[in-house]
Amino acid sequence: MTQTTPETPDLPPTPFHDLDAYVALPRTGGLALSPDGRRLVTAVSTLSPDSTKYVTALWEVDPAGERPARRLTRSAKGESGAAFLPDGSLLFGSGRPDPSAKDDDEVPLLWLLPAEGGEARVVAKRPGGVGGVVVARESGTVVVASSTFPSSTDTESEEKRRKERKEKKVAAILHERYPVRYWDHDLGPDAPRLFAGVLGDGESPLDDPRVELRDLTPDAGRSLDSAAYDVSADGSTVVTVWNVPERGGFRQSLALIDVATGERRLLADDADFDFEAPKFAPDGVSVAAVKGRRSTPDEPVDQELVVITVADGATRSLTADWDRWPGVPVWTPDGAAILFASDDDGRSPIFRADLASGEITRITADDYAYSDLVVSPDGQTLYALRTSYLEPPRPVRLSATAARQDSQPLPAPAPVPALPGTLTELDTTAADGVRVRAWLALPDGASATSPAPLLLWIHGGPLGSWNAWSWRWNPWLAVAQGYAVLLPDPALSTGYGLDFIRRGWGAWGKAPFTDLMAITDAAVARDDVDDTRTAAMGGSFGGYMANWVAGNTDRFDAIVTHASLWALDQFGPTTDAAFYWVKEMSAEMAAANSPHNHVDSITTPMLVIHGDRDYRVPIGEALRLWFEIASRAQGEDGEMPHKFLYYPDENHWILTPQHAKVWYQTVFAFLAHNVLGKDWETPAILT
Repeated sequence: MTQTTPETPDLPPTPFHDLDAYVALPRTGGLALSPDGRRLVTAVSTLSPDSTKYVTALWEVDPAGERPARRLTRSAKGESGAAFLPDGSLLFGSGRPDPSAKDDDEVPLLWLLPAEGGEARVVAKRPGGVGGVVVARESGTVVVASSTFPSSTDTESEEKRRKERKEKKVAAILHERYPVRYWDHDLGPDAPRLFAGVLGDGESPLDDPRVELRDLTPDAGRSLDSAAYDVSADGSTVVTVWNVPERGGFRQSLALIDVATGERRLLADDADFDFEAPKFAPDGVSVAAVKGRRSTPDEPVDQELVVITVADGATRSLTADWDRWPGVPVWTPDGAAILFASDDDGRSPIFRADLASGEITRITADDYAYSDLVVSPDGQTLYALRTSYLEPPRPVRLSATAARQDSQPLPAPAPVPALPGTLTELDTTAADGVRVRAWLALPDGASATSPAPLLLWIHGGPLGSWNAWSWRWNPWLAVAQGYAVLLPDPALSTGYGLDFIRRGWGAWGKAPFTDLMAITDAAVARDDVDDTRTAAMGGSFGGYMANWVAGNTDRFDAIVTHASLWALDQFGPTTDAAFYWVKEMSAEMAAANSPHNHVDSITTPMLVIHGDRDYRVPIGEALRLWFEIASRAQGEDGEMPHKFLYYPDENHWILTPQHAKVWYQTVFAFLAHNVLGKDWETPAILT
């Protein structure tokens, strides 16, 4: 570090050496391309002035890569959900107040920023807010979702119901079917409906044009919860995921809705499959979607890219014989091919599926994970966000037709931060002969004479892969503390084929565990990793595995378990989507693979972390885990090696900046004490 004077504060070598600098890093997400292909818009979240939340603004990125990015919006409430109208005007959602009205409730409104510039203005609003805007490429028909009470028949009745509940402080919800929660929020008393309209002319030259929204789904009930949807280029039809009720839950089907009449019919519905991510072909004749075989206790889910004919529902699979899972489909403008990203060997490259030949071509050749794909109007250029453990998401451009190419970064609003170490790849062979691989992030200076203590980080899911930058589980913060961080993809991970997932299906405590131990063996065999100082950490399913590790080996000096499953018989019926888990988790599987059955074997100090508003892994898991390990470890004087970091107002994810700081401070203090042998120091803000 360079020497400084008293007038020049001593700065950390990288943002990862200082948590305040880290949480202040800008974060990029989402892409939208104008109809003429000349404007690319992304969203950038930055720390608020009081450092207690993130505020998102829209930025324009030059698709040609010649001009620097420029900021388009600025407000204390932030903006999101960018979508272009055919004339190049930009729609977005924001909770900023409407200057032309007095609104008591801060709900997202639909704003328009004219293509020629000028002030943004409100073009549509609903009492329950608006979101999820999509626009018909040719007609300009706008489709949005808005939470609406079942009894509401128009805007006035909706406003009346909301006002009554607010004034009488009624928060009660009467449920009449399952489910009642989703991830981090309660379902009800309102539910999403879809609304459509076009930007009309004002009654006089002084009137601003507005989008008069019409209710397309007054009888939707809970059928549109978390549903993805799209609108045809001519604006005549909406395709949407439609949740069809079943005993104890629902299945995801696809429905077509006539925008003019609201008439609805199911396009794809099968009791053995779920459908996701529907996208209209440019000519509106067909719909691309991801079709997923529903799991059983004996057989894992499987996914394929399908094209469904609108007229008769005839379905054609493009990836039935391809042993990977497709991501969100994106049509080329001529309708001849579909582009998508897919997890593959610790990356997530872009692929192109040709409709005529059925051939699948890999578009990218590098080590990145790609998302948010958009294609230029002429079909020649592809834009996307790329990321890896070397950089956060950033916009890039590449050819939409060339094979195995490297993407070219565009001038971005957020610079790539300097890293405190290096990234390498590691693999080993498991006992059954299967290759298991991982990323290994090493601190600068790690060597045979100065080996780094090891942190094994276990990903959640369990269907997932450590292939993209994470702000919540960021290994470089630990690397800056001097640790080597191992990011393995054990059995159940995506990107290695269905058989690799099948190895751990219904047997979480077997191949996933032995794979983790095998790759850990490979890591500590390196001369720059210290095999005498190790810890294991995980969140969600990774937290489950951390608990399983704690009860099945004493090789680690510390265990950190976040939002974790502890007692599978308890978790199954109390999670927000129990109907899913009963299809996968039999009573026999739960009994054989539940970490709580091994509590008497736990001797490793554990840090338990949980948010009370976590509905996917309810707080009862942490409460039971805490009692059961505490009651076995607590001495007569009340002392024990375990600790419990509890968040009353966070959910499955710790989202607010200062809570994230506390998370990392507590984790690093716990590791320093148990792995490095330092005195315990409680983070100051918790004392």
